[in-house]
Amino acid sequence: MTKRRVVVTGIGAVTPLGTTAEATWDAIKAGKSGVGPLTRVDAEKFTAKVAAEITDFDIEQFVERKEARKMDRFTQYAVAASMMAKKDANLTITEEMAPRVGVWIGSGIGGMETYEQQFLTFQERGARRVSPFFIPMLIPDMASGQVSIYLGAKGPNSCSVTACASGTNSIGDAFKVIERGDADVMITGGAEAPIVNLAIAGFTANTALTTNADPATASRPFDKDRDGFVIGEGAGIVILEELEHALARGAKIYGEVVGYGSTGDAHHITAPAPEGEGAARAMQQALNDAGVEPNAVGYINAHGTSTPYNDLFETQAVKTVFGEHAYKLAMSSTKSMTGHLLGAAGGVEAIFTVLALHEGILPPTINLHTPDPECDLDYIPNEARKASVEYALSNSLGFGGHNACLLFKKFN
Repeated sequence: MTKRRVVVTGIGAVTPLGTTAEATWDAIKAGKSGVGPLTRVDAEKFTAKVAAEITDFDIEQFVERKEARKMDRFTQYAVAASMMAKKDANLTITEEMAPRVGVWIGSGIGGMETYEQQFLTFQERGARRVSPFFIPMLIPDMASGQVSIYLGAKGPNSCSVTACASGTNSIGDAFKVIERGDADVMITGGAEAPIVNLAIAGFTANTALTTNADPATASRPFDKDRDGFVIGEGAGIVILEELEHALARGAKIYGEVVGYGSTGDAHHITAPAPEGEGAARAMQQALNDAGVEPNAVGYINAHGTSTPYNDLFETQAVKTVFGEHAYKLAMSSTKSMTGHLLGAAGGVEAIFTVLALHEGILPPTINLHTPDPECDLDYIPNEARKASVEYALSNSLGFGGHNACLLFKKFN
């Protein structure tokens, strides 16, 4: 079977750095942080005092208030980002082409805010007062469902739920849908809105969140003093399109998706496999899928959560796959600026990766001031770097041992 080529023709994002992809990317290039004090909930209850919150989002710019109230926050982010991505792609979905346009948007947790609110309603006011929209607002696949409704996409419709790898797995799975010929266009990425009491309590209980109360330094991937991630929220959506379909309508092309890897650690429910064994296999799979040699890769957007194990094991995984070339390529964690968007991380970071290729600007890892001797690669410390790169990887690793990797190519 001949593999069809797949390109990125539209991007949309809602993040702690901005409510558009353009604003977010400008902040990334400038090395700005979206981390601030935890305000969505009572911070006095938790040892975690900071979060990467979205503060200026208005869903009514995209959806009527009555309909928006039937969506959890994570779905609102997904719908808004998808509408912006569709507009950016200058894509018109006609009734004739609708069955060839699909949606695949992942979420690690889904409607956590709705769950918390409706449980309190049940406890305080009884079963009759629970919203009839509770279940449709809660389930993780509803971002894909609502986007398909609002955009009129009638093709393959799915949702990958693989914890913090959800966005990357969704894009990879959507890539394969087009590659094998089951659709011509896929609206894909990830969405998450986990800044609620229960989620913060849970992540605090398993010591995943930083206890650093200084927003300016709390998210510090690969730094010797890192102690946990900063929880964030948002959505990142890309429009994937079969190359000839995109060229026929004169679409602008940001870059090409050429490889996808997905593996399991079979090791532990939260800790990554020693030396990043599973992550290494995912990266190698993506390279093999594209038929690309390791030495051709010039940049990696790392999972880079700012947790002790993740950053070390991901570094070791890169060394396993790339050997001596690991010291020549550039690698950064944009979570130093966005915080960790969980299931949305892969969607947002795919956008950063393809824009890095498109514009020749590699994002920095900010707050990297005290080098960890065991994390000794080039993490693009503190300032963005101009560089012409042909191939770039985007990594996502999730609880449950999920590893996902996308390989992008600069489009010439």
